[in-house]
Amino acid sequence: MSARADRFFDADRQMAAGPFGWCIILVVCAFASWHIVTNVWWIEPGRWQNCIHFAGFAFLAAFTTTSVKGNVDESKLSLPLLLNLLFGLALFASSLWVAYAENGVYARTLAKTGQAWQFTWIDWAAAIIVIVGVIELTRRLTGWIIPILVILSLSYILFLGSILPGAFRAASLPLNDVIFRSLYNDEGMFGIITTISSANITLFMIFGAFLVVSGASDFVIELSKIIAGRFRGGAALVAVVSSALTGTISGSAVANTASTGVITIPLMKSNGFRPQFAAGVEASASTGGQLMPPIMGAGAFVMASYTSIPYSTIVVVSILPAMLYFLSVAFIVRIEAMKYNIGSDEVEKVDRSKVRAGVLNFVLPLCVMTYMLISGKTPSFAASYAIGTLIFVSFFTRFKMGPKNIARALMLGIKTATMTAILLVAVGLINNAVTTSGLANTFALMIAQWSQGSLIIALTLIAIASLVLGMGLPVTAAYIVLSILSAPALAGMLADGQITQMLVNGITDPAVAASFMLVDSPHIQQISTGMSIEAARELMSSIPFELAVVLRPSLVDPTIMTGYLLTAHLIVFWLSQDSNVTPPVCLAAFTAAGIAGSKPMRTGVEAWKIAKGLYIVPLLFAYTPLVTGSWVEKLTVSFFALFGIYAFNVLLQRYAEGPMPWWRLILMGIGGVMAFIPLHLPYNIVGALLVFGCGYLSWLDTRRAAT
Repeated sequence: MSARADRFFDADRQMAAGPFGWCIILVVCAFASWHIVTNVWWIEPGRWQNCIHFAGFAFLAAFTTTSVKGNVDESKLSLPLLLNLLFGLALFASSLWVAYAENGVYARTLAKTGQAWQFTWIDWAAAIIVIVGVIELTRRLTGWIIPILVILSLSYILFLGSILPGAFRAASLPLNDVIFRSLYNDEGMFGIITTISSANITLFMIFGAFLVVSGASDFVIELSKIIAGRFRGGAALVAVVSSALTGTISGSAVANTASTGVITIPLMKSNGFRPQFAAGVEASASTGGQLMPPIMGAGAFVMASYTSIPYSTIVVVSILPAMLYFLSVAFIVRIEAMKYNIGSDEVEKVDRSKVRAGVLNFVLPLCVMTYMLISGKTPSFAASYAIGTLIFVSFFTRFKMGPKNIARALMLGIKTATMTAILLVAVGLINNAVTTSGLANTFALMIAQWSQGSLIIALTLIAIASLVLGMGLPVTAAYIVLSILSAPALAGMLADGQITQMLVNGITDPAVAASFMLVDSPHIQQISTGMSIEAARELMSSIPFELAVVLRPSLVDPTIMTGYLLTAHLIVFWLSQDSNVTPPVCLAAFTAAGIAGSKPMRTGVEAWKIAKGLYIVPLLFAYTPLVTGSWVEKLTVSFFALFGIYAFNVLLQRYAEGPMPWWRLILMGIGGVMAFIPLHLPYNIVGALLVFGCGYLSWLDTRRAAT
């Protein structure tokens, strides 16, 4: 958001501005309260809710941003301000008209059977205004990448698809059909994706703002000092813990870096950490905040909507992976502290009053929300009641949420949610084009062909695509685009692994075996008796893509198939976070570099090294039962994976608790690989012992050198 938006949503500044400022506060607070009321007590019809949601945010975004460069004098109603005001009002009115006109469009079209969708001139004007308006607002808020993608998507289903060659060729649609699908399809700009924003994301951002205003940020820092302040490299561990906890508040890695980094980065530097390492730790830990249950940024809501898997299930299966990620960051902090002999002095005196206040203002509302999510309540219901809980308990603390603080929180929540709200409406246009044209199936077929059935190649392709998309898109948008294009293909490849094992063991059920009769392969005769793993893979690779889509549901249990779909989405979600910390465009790392005074690209490389858990954990998703297994299997995989992650860190730094000679590094690498082998206890135990033994020997070397 711009500096102008910062001033507009500054509740204290508006309170001091007199009656006009108070009017702004009332309007914004009423808009924020509408989100709570319509999601808990008074349920708005879906199209109306999404259109009102966009109308309000579009008006605020139009008024608080500008299309012209340079400073605008806000003391008087200048021409740019007047044009922005008119632009916002036109968007507001057009959005409401779109919702109002839906029934009329259906009625007129039914009356003229066999003809195209019937729009009046007002319908056309409103449609053009909202589509052009959301493109312009997205350009103002995020840059040119998403607007270009939206324009290309609309062009693709209008005329571009019919002139492209090969697999990308698609039928062109008439303009009124494209307009109707863009406005009224469930995949369009006021459909499923916007519902995620209006029903969930905005409420959670308002809840996060209430936590911030009620002193939760102070509590997070103080609690982090207690947990990590007395350990070796404690200042950096404070950054890790505080960013993990702040991830439950912030919906952005960059915002997380900026909010906690101003405290933790100077602490780390004063403790003796290199500036680029201090900035890298903060950026990578803040990126992990988006993976931290129960909120997980905006991605978990999108995932729940796309997969129809309960939000509570997604949150529960994400607990262990998030812990693995933050422990991987903590490991490299420990190694850095030992390598450069950074002390273990207490970071700073803990303010106990802030801790006591935070127990009520932070822990209790978060526990209420988490309990309601796990017990089956909707995310919007849970977030709203968590807000109510926070307001009530705050009166027993020093941070009382009276009317002025409530106004501050509502203003901050709407400010934080503005970019995401506009962005998701714009992404709806891309989603509609991809769904309408069948481009998602084409992309899935491309992944299957290019990877030749190799899961690791498919994961590499998705990781590269996520990095490229992340250079220009916010991570939520990158995840949405990638999940539309690649998650179904990835879920299919995971299911193919189980089918391959079924072919190796032999399929004795005649009905199931008959499913393969349409496949042209010399191995068909061995289906009932079993075959080698190479033959099974060759048979699977000979199944046409269209037939494989039909076969999988009949061969794989629906519950298991749902688990594969969740695994695929989690892989894409994790990989979509890498653009925050991977050069050449890594906004979280660049933000941290600005605070630390370090070189941006060096900081980006350091952050990428520290955040390698973003690549390790998705591999665990793909090759182990970390998502789909029993709790015993999940805990076993997680426990031994810690030894593998530690070994990987040691190999990167060529240092453990002390210097590592070459032969010990080789043993450490072998032990790490053995620890990662899923559910093979003899190998896992030997690997863990090798990693522990090498680390212990390096610790003994350090002790001897010190004495």
